[in-house]
Amino acid sequence: MKKTVFLGALTVAGLAAAAASAATLDDVKARGTLNCGVSTGLVGFAAPDANGEWQGFDVGVCRAVAAAVLGDPSAVEFVPTTGQTRFTALASGEVDMLARNTTWTFSRDVDLKFEFVGVNYYDGQGFMVPKELGVSSAKELDGATVCIQTGTTTELNLADYFRVNNISYEPVPIETNAEAQQQYLAGACDVYTTDASGLAATRATFEAPGDHVLLPEIISKEPLGPLVRHGDHEWGDVVRWTLMALVTAEELGVTSVNAGEMSMEAGDNPEINRLLGTEGELGAMLGLEADWAKNAIIAGGNYGELFEKNIGENTPIGLARGLNAKWTDGGLIYSPPFR
Repeated sequence: MKKTVFLGALTVAGLAAAAASAATLDDVKARGTLNCGVSTGLVGFAAPDANGEWQGFDVGVCRAVAAAVLGDPSAVEFVPTTGQTRFTALASGEVDMLARNTTWTFSRDVDLKFEFVGVNYYDGQGFMVPKELGVSSAKELDGATVCIQTGTTTELNLADYFRVNNISYEPVPIETNAEAQQQYLAGACDVYTTDASGLAATRATFEAPGDHVLLPEIISKEPLGPLVRHGDHEWGDVVRWTLMALVTAEELGVTSVNAGEMSMEAGDNPEINRLLGTEGELGAMLGLEADWAKNAIIAGGNYGELFEKNIGENTPIGLARGLNAKWTDGGLIYSPPFR
């Protein structure tokens, strides 16, 4: 009898968990809008343009998810968050997901009860200094004042690096990238440290980018990616596989230009067919329409298109693919198979 009661309790618990995991997907569909947490403004990744329209590499992930779930890449409410406020916004349900240069770490995944669904940019922490400072290495920064965003892995990495190298520094705490830029340009700090991609993005907005140098040291691993709440497994699958759809599309040559035509009828490549919904039931497995991935790809392009348009070598940000090249080109960008 006790065994029966125990199994019954497990069943109830399982049903409760299943109901909770479906909540965000149902909420987004009912609301008709995706609430996506982004940064307060980092050009190339997430920032409003001159018309107030949000643009950027992370913004592209938000729009792809909205397109996959709602069929409309513009059905997104962008919620700016700082390093301090982003996790509260996600945990409280103010946003459905975060896509804002957030590093996947043990404590954030386990202790803060979040689920990172993948990596959309492999990064590392670096340092930017004025060229006139005459510094060529981070190890020459003993006694420097350093602008650093609070509530970030950057803050912890900096302390570790300076301690290991037995050099001192004076932190200048800042909340947002805009504040860091203002303080750094005003001379309130000798150095600005954050993810190397963020430094490149920030420098690109300066009137004289050539007057500032990025030091060669990369002092950490910063795998950046979207995240959702723990226990929201169905929603986590939706966000994860939308990101993977963009990665797989680049690998298979499916682009924002040809995805519509390729989805008109099944072709010779079965994985492309499954991706675009002309074969199999992958959309139904996610609780989405058959054309969910096609819509995500058309929204802003595949992974490579998003990268090149927003942060690539032909943009002011000027980032090379590097570790973020496809695995077939020696990079780390790799998706599990669509089958």
